Amino acid sequence: MPLIPEEPQIHESAQGPRATSASGRTAPTPRPVPGPRPVAPPRPGRPGPLRPTAPAQRTSRDVTAAKPGPSAPAAPAAVPASPQIQLIPASPEGALDAAEEAVDLLLDSGRTPGDVLVITTGEQHPWAAHELSFGEASYWAQHDAGDDVFYADAAVASRAAARPVVVVAVNGGDASTAATALPLAHGRAGALLIVCGDPQQINSVLGAGV
Repeated sequence: MPLIPEEPQIHESAQGPRATSASGRTAPTPRPVPGPRPVAPPRPGRPGPLRPTAPAQRTSRDVTAAKPGPSAPAAPAAVPASPQIQLIPASPEGALDAAEEAVDLLLDSGRTPGDVLVITTGEQHPWAAHELSFGEASYWAQHDAGDDVFYADAAVASRAAARPVVVVAVNGGDASTAATALPLAHGRAGALLIVCGDPQQINSVLGAGV
């Protein structure tokens, strides 16, 4: 008889702690398990989609950084170029005729008459002599109009404005006249300088003065 109550006590003692663990310990254990901790991992996942927004801002910064790039090549575009020099060998007697032929070729190639300035170092061009017979005022008025080829003597060429093409006829005059007229013509020519005369004399002047 005394063994019978002891056996159920042993079984109850084994069941007792289980019941107590289920009754008392279950309350603390389920509280951390059910929801808040599994809900916490998705919360760090939410800032994850915010991170791709950051690279979107980086791309915008890259675009702004790329904008100054195309502006850089704009600066070298504004570099003045020196005119091309073309030499036509001619004697002092034939330099004016060579200059006339050069002007005709320029006009035939599409140049407008107002683009051309002709400078003579010796005898004046017949057109200049004719127009000057009406007075200097009307002569320079045609220069200011800029709608026709203008012929000027080297002595007054410094008064002429720059034009895209300047033709120089070294048709006489002393060496100092050519030495002054050629650098002046080079400065007046915007795109092309054509010199008709003695190549040796022209090269010596242009090599030293230009």
